[in-house]
Amino acid sequence: MADEATKVEETQAEQPAPASNGKPSMAIKVYAPFKVYYEGEGYSISAVNATGPFDILPHHHNFICMLVPCEVVIDTPTGKKNIKVSRALMHVKADRVAVFVDV
Repeated sequence: MADEATKVEETQAEQPAPASNGKPSMAIKVYAPFKVYYEGEGYSISAVNATGPFDILPHHHNFICMLVPCEVVIDTPTGKKNIKVSRALMHVKADRVAVFVDV
C-alpha cells in the first residue's frame, strides 16, 4: 500500500506545469518593495547575469542569481512584457519565478 502512495506522488510531481493554450507555463512575479511590475503566468523569462544572457522555461531546475542592468523579457499569454532593471535577484523554484528588483 505504501508503494502505491509513493507512485501516486511521483506521478503527480512529473505532471507538466499549468498550461494555457496547451503550452507549459510558470508563475512569474517581478516586484520592488513598493511596486509590482508583473505578476501572472508566463511561458518563459529572459534576463542577463554576470555570465551572460539566459532563459528560464517551465520545469527549470532551482536557480538563484543576481541580474546585471538589463531588460527582463517575459513571454506571457497576452504577448511579451519588457521590464528594465538596474539590479535584481532572480529566484526559480518549482515553476515559480520571483524577481526582486532594486535589491
